Amino acid sequence: MKTKLFFAATAVSVIAVTAAQAQDRVEINFWHAMGGQLGERVDQFASDFNAMQDTYQVNSIYQGNYTETMTTAVAAFRAGEQPHIVQVFEVGTATMMSAADNGAIYPVHQLMEDAGIEFDEASYISGVISYYSDTEGNLLSLPFNSSTPVMWYNADMFEAAGVEVPTTWDEVVEASRALKANGVESPFGFGWQSWTMIENYSAWHNIPLGTMENGFAGVGTEFTFNNDAVVNHIQRIADMGEEGLFTYGGRRGDSRGMFVNGEVAMWINSSAYYGGFVNDITDFEFGQAMLPLDTDVADAPQNSIIGGATLWVLQGHEADEYQGAAEFLAFLSTAEQQADWAGSTGYVPITTAAADLMTEQGFFEENPGTDTAIEQLSLNEPTPASRGLRFGNFVQIRDVINEELEAVWSGDKTAREAMDAAVERGNDLLRRFEAANS
Repeated sequence: MKTKLFFAATAVSVIAVTAAQAQDRVEINFWHAMGGQLGERVDQFASDFNAMQDTYQVNSIYQGNYTETMTTAVAAFRAGEQPHIVQVFEVGTATMMSAADNGAIYPVHQLMEDAGIEFDEASYISGVISYYSDTEGNLLSLPFNSSTPVMWYNADMFEAAGVEVPTTWDEVVEASRALKANGVESPFGFGWQSWTMIENYSAWHNIPLGTMENGFAGVGTEFTFNNDAVVNHIQRIADMGEEGLFTYGGRRGDSRGMFVNGEVAMWINSSAYYGGFVNDITDFEFGQAMLPLDTDVADAPQNSIIGGATLWVLQGHEADEYQGAAEFLAFLSTAEQQADWAGSTGYVPITTAAADLMTEQGFFEENPGTDTAIEQLSLNEPTPASRGLRFGNFVQIRDVINEELEAVWSGDKTAREAMDAAVERGNDLLRRFEAANS
């Protein structure tokens, strides 16, 4: 349920660095995609690092949303003006790996080795690190803000309707009907629909999105998410819409306000909404639970997959600058920093040490349900179908999926027609990516 935040901002005092002092330091430019309160917290990481030593100066610079930041970094590299570190969202991984093949990326595992910094990849949560490793298990970029979708619920509405929080999709429908009968305007909703309703639905039920291990095994992959399980799942949601149990609220986090305002009783979206919900929800108690299981498809869940972003290091700078970049990334990975970040935002602590520290400090006991994301990611060792995805042009492909899903919600297409079209259009974009990067 809703509780107060356990962790405050880091206790390290921020020491102002004058222009003269900064000139004596080795500068590292860090481009990120986090605005608002999250951006302030990211800037604080840089300030804290700058304050604890006098050799390096990390400049934390906001570059717009995820797509804008990645696009700007690619353009900057071509112009020879690239930052040292750039934050890239998870669906940009295939694009960044293509850049790595062309010598543009300094793999994190190699960076740490060259810098002489102890770096144990086994200390990272498996469901997080597997997404960003190569086929040999080497980490290419540093996981930073990792999240996974959970089911957020309005505990007051559930209590008033006398229903339990659902654990299966059949129970989601039944609970929605009971909530609707009790006056809830729109019982069920979600955000980032490709990520939550197709990508994570598939991983949760150990169903591949495409061939060749969801793209991890190489190019030439073909999408397969027009399978019966996904089609039936999407059709079920469409039927819920016809019954007045589901209302579509937008492609990204646009429907957040529907949950915060009490219009929606169940909302599937990122665990990273926790910090904002603590600040913004004052009229009711809320909680988070595991994703529902489709018992027609599986007897038990496999694991969910992450969203969020990682930090990529770009080639083209001096050795002393890379030493500073490595030390900054090591600082970000410490248990203390990760525990503070996860506790104040809802992102997943990327290391087992950080999760253990949060447990020791009583965070999960004080804030029931906040370990849901960690539990989902750690349920089982990831399989080829639940490790994640690595498809080229996936930013554009998600737009295609969004268009096709919107045609279902509006009643213009059946789920079968939409998923078949999304696969056909998506495969065309995969072939274009391969042709451009061959």
